[in-house]
Amino acid sequence: MKPEVILHSFGYLTRAAGVTIAVSFAGIAIGFVIGALVCAARLSRRSWLRRIGGAYVSVFRGVPLLVLLLFIYYFLAEFGLDVPAIVAAVGGLALSSAAYQAEILRGAFNAVPPGQAEAAVALGFTGVDIWRRVLMPQALRISVPPLINEFILLLKASSLVSVVGIAELTRVSMNIASMTYRPFEAYLGGGLFYLAINLALAGFGALAERRLSPGEAR
Repeated sequence: MKPEVILHSFGYLTRAAGVTIAVSFAGIAIGFVIGALVCAARLSRRSWLRRIGGAYVSVFRGVPLLVLLLFIYYFLAEFGLDVPAIVAAVGGLALSSAAYQAEILRGAFNAVPPGQAEAAVALGFTGVDIWRRVLMPQALRISVPPLINEFILLLKASSLVSVVGIAELTRVSMNIASMTYRPFEAYLGGGLFYLAINLALAGFGALAERRLSPGEAR
């Protein structure tokens, strides 16, 4: 083993880690917005909205992320839609993650005791206030652990965006391995960056969970 290979490549890996974080968090944020809308459709009283939400979840949980990325980047180009690599990467991550986040949010809302909403109605709360002040805070508190887990999984899955030419950690590690003929050190360096990012994210999730727990809210 030659640690100097990792040290020499530290700058390249740092920049690649920044790309990985940026792409992943953009996908997570956009995916959360889409997931919240899909969750609302799944919880709607209108059957056609529930069917649309269910179809979205079924399709995007059933299609592998790699296939989705290739479809957006290559297949759409056949119809004149030349999608930039960064848009394809973020879009693919967001569309895929949204299906999982929607189900996490739906499970969290279903876990809130129905008596909470009934009591709010009896107190004169409007429908919007019930969602904003009663259901949403409790659902978000319940959903923090599985959402953090989904974020970690998505960040690791972001290694697949290398197939559309994004210079993230996996692609840069591959380039370093091919240039130095030291694959062990190259992939070890990339793996350590992934580990550091995920540990930081897990620590943030634990902190958020403690802050949102009823006993720590004050």
